Amino acid sequence: MKPLRKFNALRSRDAAISGSSSKNNRERNMTSKFLAAAVAAFSMTTALPASAQGVKIGILNDQSGVYADYGGKSSIEAAKIAVEDFGGEVLGGKIEIVSADHQNKPDLAVSIARKWYDTDGVDMITELTTSSVALAVQELTKEKKKIDIVVGAASSAITGASCSPYGFHWAFDTHALAVGTGGALVKAGGDSWYFLTADYAFGHALEKDTGDVVKANGGKVLGAVRHPLNSSDFSSFLLQAQASKAKVVGLANAGADTINAVKQAAEFGIVAGGQKLAGLLLTASEVHGLGLKAAQGLVLTESFYWDLNDKTRAFSERFYKRTGRMPSMIQAGTYSSTLSYLKAVKAAGTKDSDAVVKKLKELPVDDAFTSGGKVQANGRMVADLYLFEVKKPEESKRDWDYYKLLAKVPGDTAYASAKDSGCPLTK
Repeated sequence: MKPLRKFNALRSRDAAISGSSSKNNRERNMTSKFLAAAVAAFSMTTALPASAQGVKIGILNDQSGVYADYGGKSSIEAAKIAVEDFGGEVLGGKIEIVSADHQNKPDLAVSIARKWYDTDGVDMITELTTSSVALAVQELTKEKKKIDIVVGAASSAITGASCSPYGFHWAFDTHALAVGTGGALVKAGGDSWYFLTADYAFGHALEKDTGDVVKANGGKVLGAVRHPLNSSDFSSFLLQAQASKAKVVGLANAGADTINAVKQAAEFGIVAGGQKLAGLLLTASEVHGLGLKAAQGLVLTESFYWDLNDKTRAFSERFYKRTGRMPSMIQAGTYSSTLSYLKAVKAAGTKDSDAVVKKLKELPVDDAFTSGGKVQANGRMVADLYLFEVKKPEESKRDWDYYKLLAKVPGDTAYASAKDSGCPLTK
């Protein structure tokens, strides 16, 4: 090869190598810039607080069975009103309500709750009608370190022997109902009792707690009979109660079971025969279903009544416009549990469960449901309850005007203290 030609060939080769090297450098630079941008974007995303992704609250209850009127779909509306009153957002994210019907089946409820936590991003579950369901779901929430606020279930074990670091109980429990109704009736002369009891955790707890109050006040428990959930025929149970000659027949059940028992008790002439019926868990929803003619004279304890004061009336009228009914203590309690959770999230600055639990136990509960409520170390929300008597038809001045107020039952009297509740977390 001639020198000139050899020189030109070498120069072309070097140029090709140089061009290839420059191209590779440009590609490397572009890749580096892309990776840097991706890392920066990822860092910005992960640096955002979890709460900026929004808060999701699950309403898990009976929407089609024996407790459908007791809480049901109207509890979902109550939670939505709470979200609206809070402003619809918390810590930069939207608040979402999801709901499901657990059909009073603990295994189904746990399956729904597990999916909500693992797949659907639910942060808190509330309402939880039915004590067997509430206790099962609370075990799951403890495992998942999520928060549950029980409203519709009654067993005092929820914040007693079965308490959880992440579990709360709003509105009422069997101990408070027993103190309110049981204590009042014994003092009024009803010193012998016979129980008709729903045969599951709630009924057993309500029978035990009321029986303990009756005996502590000098009364006697003459016996009890247990019936299946969602019974339609109470005839054999009522005949046993009638034969006991007890002054008071305590209905340790709820929802449609209480409605059926009261109606059939009238057919058997139990009240006409001199015995008194005590609705140990009776709400305005069941009284509405019974009608005043059948329900008149019943004595009961509730933690909420729509006509108590200006705040309860204002909330209840809003609720009525959306549902066509006044709220029960379950529905008003769901409003309060939802609103209290959102206030705690805001105060904590995060939806991290441990931080929110701390704030739930620090903040007072002051809303349309109650004023001056406080949360104990075991998760029990303590507020006043009220002893009512159901009006006679001629005493009622309007639709849902059902109750005469007999007495206020102070929360500190109605509920066990945290150290006396049996909760191992407080020992």
